[in-house]
Amino acid sequence: VQLQASGGGLVQTGGSLRLSCAGSGRTFATHAIGWFRQASGKEREIVTTISWSGNNTYYADSVKGRFTGSRDNAKNTAYLQMNSLKPEDTAVYYCAAGNRGEYRYWGQGTLVTVSS
Repeated sequence: VQLQASGGGLVQTGGSLRLSCAGSGRTFATHAIGWFRQASGKEREIVTTISWSGNNTYYADSVKGRFTGSRDNAKNTAYLQMNSLKPEDTAVYYCAAGNRGEYRYWGQGTLVTVSS
């Protein structure tokens, strides 16, 4: 599975962005998708996971109620809708694919900057 994340940019506090993760390969639909982020000087952290079917999701406490993960397997694409953005959401966001909690396939990151 090859992945490519896009949709990052500069947004003001309180604004919204939608990230996309385009996958290639016939096995995209059989893998869970994880969205991760890494802020400058900090360790990478998980943001959201989306099961292969899209029916089950997990959210880090820091983004619950503000971020929504989804996927469209017919389009081999996963999404991360980010609302009510805060400066602390500033990071490089990555999407990854895998199963059983192990993410083997990673896309390049997309930078999200939230200005105060």
